[in-house]
Amino acid sequence: MKSSEIRKSFLDFFSAKGHTVVPSAPVIPAGDPTLLFTNAGMNQFKDVFLGTGTRPFTRAADSQKCIRVSGKHNDLEEVGRDTYHHTFFEMLGNWSFGDYYKEEAITWAWELLTDVWGMDPARLYATVFETDDEAESIWKRQKGLDPSHILRFGRKDNFWEMGETGPCGPCSEIHVDLTADGSGGRLVNTGDPSVMEIWNLVFIQYNRDEGGTLTPLPATHVDTGMGFERVAAVLQGKTSNYDSDVFMPVISGIASLAGVKYTGSLSAPADIAMRVVADHARMLTFSITDGGVPSNEGRGYVIRRILRRASRFGRTLGFSEPFLHSVVPMVADVLGGQYPEIVAGRSGCEKIIRAEEESFNQTLDRGLEIFEDAASGLSPGAVFPADGAFRLYDTFGFPLDLTRLLAAERGLGLDEAGFGTLMERQREMSRAGRGTGPAGGGATDSVDSASARTLDFGGGAPPSVFTGYTATSGSSEVVAADRNAVVLAETPFYAESGGQQGDSGVLLIGNTRLEVVDTQKSGGIIVHLLKKPAGFGPGERAVTEVDVVRRRDITRNHTATHIVHEALRMVLGNQLHQQGSLVAADRLRFDFNHNEKISADRLRAVEDIVNEKISLGIRVNALNDPADWLTIAEAKRRYPNVKMFFGEKYGERVRIVEIDPAFSVELCGGTHTASTSDLGCFKIVTETGISSGVRRIEAVTGDGFRAYLESLIGETGELDARLEELLAEHDRLVREVGGGAAPAVRPVFERPRLGELTMASADALGEAMSGRRGAIEELGRATQSLKRELSRKRVGEAGSVLDGFISEGSVAGGAKVVAGIVESSDMEELKNMGDRLREKIGSGVGVLGAVIGGKVALVCIVTDDLVKKKKLSAGKIVGEIAKLVGGGGGGRPQMATAGGKDTAGLPAAISKTGDIVAGMT
Repeated sequence: MKSSEIRKSFLDFFSAKGHTVVPSAPVIPAGDPTLLFTNAGMNQFKDVFLGTGTRPFTRAADSQKCIRVSGKHNDLEEVGRDTYHHTFFEMLGNWSFGDYYKEEAITWAWELLTDVWGMDPARLYATVFETDDEAESIWKRQKGLDPSHILRFGRKDNFWEMGETGPCGPCSEIHVDLTADGSGGRLVNTGDPSVMEIWNLVFIQYNRDEGGTLTPLPATHVDTGMGFERVAAVLQGKTSNYDSDVFMPVISGIASLAGVKYTGSLSAPADIAMRVVADHARMLTFSITDGGVPSNEGRGYVIRRILRRASRFGRTLGFSEPFLHSVVPMVADVLGGQYPEIVAGRSGCEKIIRAEEESFNQTLDRGLEIFEDAASGLSPGAVFPADGAFRLYDTFGFPLDLTRLLAAERGLGLDEAGFGTLMERQREMSRAGRGTGPAGGGATDSVDSASARTLDFGGGAPPSVFTGYTATSGSSEVVAADRNAVVLAETPFYAESGGQQGDSGVLLIGNTRLEVVDTQKSGGIIVHLLKKPAGFGPGERAVTEVDVVRRRDITRNHTATHIVHEALRMVLGNQLHQQGSLVAADRLRFDFNHNEKISADRLRAVEDIVNEKISLGIRVNALNDPADWLTIAEAKRRYPNVKMFFGEKYGERVRIVEIDPAFSVELCGGTHTASTSDLGCFKIVTETGISSGVRRIEAVTGDGFRAYLESLIGETGELDARLEELLAEHDRLVREVGGGAAPAVRPVFERPRLGELTMASADALGEAMSGRRGAIEELGRATQSLKRELSRKRVGEAGSVLDGFISEGSVAGGAKVVAGIVESSDMEELKNMGDRLREKIGSGVGVLGAVIGGKVALVCIVTDDLVKKKKLSAGKIVGEIAKLVGGGGGGRPQMATAGGKDTAGLPAAISKTGDIVAGMT
C-alpha cells in the first residue's frame, strides 16, 4: 500500500466506526505556553481531558503532524542513525471522550491491523499495565493472538500521565516483530528496532492529585497514537522507515542534488547525512509554514538549531552553498496532498531557510576548521574543552548540540557543565554592559542576534570608533586579535546591526592581505572576522578597505526600507509597524504587522510611492557626527513623527536619519545613500505571511533589480521548455489514444528583452510568465485526461490477453491459479487489470506482472471464496513473489501490490506462483 492509501484507510476505518475525522492541529501550538511544538495527537484535545472544554462529538480520528526535538520527547541524537526516530512525524490517532473504552479500542485496533491491513498475528505483541487484568482479558479474546504474546510491564512503559498531576491511566502498546525468524518477544520494550512499537492505546481513567493519590474519573476516555512512518514501513515490507515511500522520494531527491548514491547503510556517513537532511527538512517545512520563525529564543532557536544541524550534515554530502531550501519542494510533493498548507507556504518557507543558510554559511566552514584545530590534539575518549565549545557558539553561531555531534563523531566527550558556566558569565557581562553601546540600529534584526555576542580577548578591548559613515578606508592600530577575529582602534567596517549585514573587505597588515568575510559587534567592540587566521597581535598597523560595491548595494536597500515603511503605512494604515528586517546586498526583507494577504493593487501602490520618492531625488540627511546626535527626548521634541522600534536597545544619544522631515524620520545607526535617486528602481519580489498577524515583503533595488529581471527572463525560458515537453507528450498521447481528442493549442509568446531598468519591463515579464503558467496548467489537465483515457483503453484491450492467461491457468492446492506478464504504464492501470481479471476468473488466484519505469510491478487478486475457505491472502502471495525479484509488498487479502528491482527475473518469478499458492493451502 502507498502511504497515502494507508493514511486514508485508517481514517476511513474509524469514520465507519462513527468517528469524526478532524484536521491536524498546527505544529505551533495555539494558546498552550507549556509546549514549544505539538508533540502528540492528544494536544488539541487537552482541554477535554482536563475537563475545561468540550467538543460536539464523542469520537474523533485524525492524522496529527508532530515535532519532538527537545525536553522529555527528544529523539534528535537517534535521527538518521537508526531506522525509526524522527524530529517530525505523523501520529494516526482515534479518541473516545467518555464514549467507548477498552473493549472497542483493543478490538478495533486488532481488526484494522490484521483483517484490513493483513498483518501477521504471529508477528504482533500486546503489552498491558502490570495490574490491568481487564485489558489482558480483552487481548486474549482477539482472534489469532498467541496468549504468550500478551506481556505485562510496569509504570515506566505502560502507564500514561499528562503531567505530574491530572488525567492519567494505563496504556496498552502494540509491537511488531521484524526479526528474521519471528522470535523477538524478548526484545519488546528494549529499544531494539527489530521489535518496534507501532500503536499505543491509552485508557484515561484516573486523576492524580498533588499528593500522588489516584481517583477514578467520572468518565473514562481513550487516546491512541500510531506512528504513521513506522506502520507505512511495516506494510511496505521495509525494515527502515526511511526506505518507505514517505521518505524515499525526498532522500532520492537529496541524493540527486548531491550527486551521490543512497545505499541505505546505517553506518555510511553519506547515508546518515541524507536521512538527517530529509528528516530535518520535513521538520523545518512544517514548523515554518505553520508560523515558526528561526530566532535566538524558544521554539525559534530550536528551528535555528535544526536548520544549522542539517546545514552541517550537508557538508558531508559536498554542499558548500545553500541547499536546504531546495528540499522543501520535495517534502511538499510527498505530503502536500494531505497538508495543503505546506504547498501554499512553500515559497515563503524556502526563502526563510535560504536566508538562514546564507547567514550561517558565512561562518560554518571557518567554525569547522576551528573545531578541527582544537580537536586534533585530543585522543579518543578525551573531553572537548568548554572554552572551545563556547567560542564556536559565541563567534560562529554553533548550537551546543552541533558541537556535541562533532565531538561524538571523533569519539570525544564534551564539557557541557563548563559551557554552562561560560554562558552564565556572558549573560552577566551582557546585563552589566546593556545600554552602553552606540545608537540603535533602526530595526530588530530578524536574522541573527550576532551583535549580542561577547567575544573574549583576554581582558577585553576598548570600545571601537566607527568611521564608516563618511569613509570606506583608513588606517588603524590592532588592539586585540584572536585567530580569525580582529579588533581595531577605529574602523570604517560596519558591524551587523539593525538588520543590516556586516561589511566585508580587506585588511592590509605589512605585506599581508587579509580577507574580511563579516563584521560583528560585541557591546561597544567591532570585530572583524577573517577568512583565515593571521599570526599578528596588538600594536601592529592595519590598512582598512571596505568592499565599496557591496556597501553601496547594502546602503541602497537600507534607505529603501525607510521609504517602504512609510509607503506601507500610507497604503495599509498607520497602525502598521516594522517587526524586523534584513538589509543585504542583493535584496531587502521587511516584516510588519498585518492580518491578511496584500492585494496586487495595493502592492503596486506601495511600489509607486517608493519609485516616486526615488525619482524626486530627495536628499537623505543623516547625523553622521556623534557630536550631533540627540537624546531620545530631544529627538522626540525636534521630530514629532520620529520612529522608534520596540525591542531595540538605544544608547544615551541617538542618530537621526531623515528623508524629507514630513515623510520619514527614524532613529537608525545604519549606512544610507546620499539621495533617494541612488536607489535606481524598486520592485517588490514577494509578499508572504510568516506568522500570525505578521507579513513579509522582499524587494530589490539598483543592481539587484537588474539581476531580478535577468532571473525572470531565465525562468521564462524554463517555462517555454516545459511547455514544449508537455506539447510533445500531449501529441504522443493523442496518437496512442487514436483520435477523439483535439490537438493541443500551441501558444505563441514573445520573450521580452532586458532593455532599460523600468517597472514596465518587470511587469511585461510578469505577464508573460503568468500566461505561460496558465498554458502549462491547461495543457497539464488535458494531458492527464488523455492518460486516463489511454489507461481505460489499455485495460479494455487487455481482456483478450487475460482470457489467454485464464485458458492456460493451472490448479494449485485446490485453487485455480492464473499468472502472466502484461504491458502497463503505471501501478493504477495494473490494478485495474487485476480487477478485470477478478471479474473474468470466477474463483481463483490471479497474479499480473509488468515492468514500469525500469522496475518490476506486481498485483495479486484472490477471490472472496478462497479468502474465506482456504484463508489465502493476496498480500502474502504477492510478498513471496516479490522476494524473487528483489523486492517486497503486501496489502489486503483480496488485492495486494508489490514491486522489485530484478526485471530479468520477472518471468521466473511469475512461473513460481502456483508453487507459492500450493505452499499456503
